[in-house]
Amino acid sequence: MSNLLDLLPPLTQLTRYCTVGEITEVLHQLKADLVTVRRKFEVWDAQSALQQGLIGTAGADTLKQLHDELNRIELERFIAAGSVSNLHRSCTRYRDLLAERALQIVTEEMAAAGYGAPPVSYALVSMGSDGREEQTLITDQDYLIVYDDGGEEAADAWFVEFGNRLVDCLEIAGFKRCTGDIMTSNPTWRGSYKQWRKRLFAIVRYEVEDFAKNMMDLIVLSDARFVGGDRELGGKLIELIRDMEKEHFQVLWSMARAATEMKLALGFMRRLWTEPSGEHRGELNVKLLAWAPLVMNVRILAISQGMAATNTVQRINYLEQEGSFSEEMARGLREAYDTLTHHRILLQIKQIKGIQKDSYYLDPLMLDSGEREQLRQAVIRVEELQKMIHTNFNIV
Repeated sequence: MSNLLDLLPPLTQLTRYCTVGEITEVLHQLKADLVTVRRKFEVWDAQSALQQGLIGTAGADTLKQLHDELNRIELERFIAAGSVSNLHRSCTRYRDLLAERALQIVTEEMAAAGYGAPPVSYALVSMGSDGREEQTLITDQDYLIVYDDGGEEAADAWFVEFGNRLVDCLEIAGFKRCTGDIMTSNPTWRGSYKQWRKRLFAIVRYEVEDFAKNMMDLIVLSDARFVGGDRELGGKLIELIRDMEKEHFQVLWSMARAATEMKLALGFMRRLWTEPSGEHRGELNVKLLAWAPLVMNVRILAISQGMAATNTVQRINYLEQEGSFSEEMARGLREAYDTLTHHRILLQIKQIKGIQKDSYYLDPLMLDSGEREQLRQAVIRVEELQKMIHTNFNIV
């Protein structure tokens, strides 16, 4: 954290033409404001700790109330502080607690309904923003289940019921159903370790009919992170995913090609590109045309280097340490990620407050000139990263 004395130069400019009495009044006001801000953050911390402490004993209906309250706290804290990393950390933390409690609730319900206890050990693994520990104010379900071998058909049947009930429980708790159907109710995202191994080998060996869809599934799996259940089993599947991606270069090359071909919000003379017509005329899709390409391209390089980290900023840091990125490029990509994610969160807040219908489209003219240039530079950084990967993977 920078020294508070760093604030003195602008303060000096502020008080340059003030009398001694006026300077004293300004300093007293600043002190009072700092005390107010400190107390506000202390209240939020206490509220958050209280809500998270209640999750472990809450029922499904109560989980939604706790979830909503924790989201409210983080929304207010973000408006006050604007910290992307703090919001990621907090949201990911309490969503993990909510998911773990959902596992317990469903297990208890299954036993009470006569299905018995889990026939074999299992693990819940998250993907997407949750897998990258980049949760924000709006979330959906991006989970898979892997269970131990040996249970055969009885285990398959038990986890079909478990997967369906878990999706329902998480929805009640405030996790929206995934529009891409990446949920434990979908057989594609549920199976024994042996079934998962067979499924993954079929993808990397091009033995599947719809390769494009399965390639996208593999990309989603690249951000897999253990959440609950048997940690060793979950880690075993995640390690298998990493090894397969790294060892089958053709698959990684296909992923790299897809990443470098993602369209960006840049037009003529590298100006920000916006929709020329339609409902979103004059706006740009921050997620699709800037943020997602950044996350995707960083992911590709991280996989190629065999990195275990899933978090985008951590991946950038590691890629800098091992020499893939220069210090300047790594700094630029971190700034780009922070800028783009900051705008995405602000758009989510607008959607939550009913100001706009979605959390994807941004009108650059609503920003001041400095913010627009910062946004443009962020997209340019992503373009430079795409070119780098295009060269490294010899994509023609």
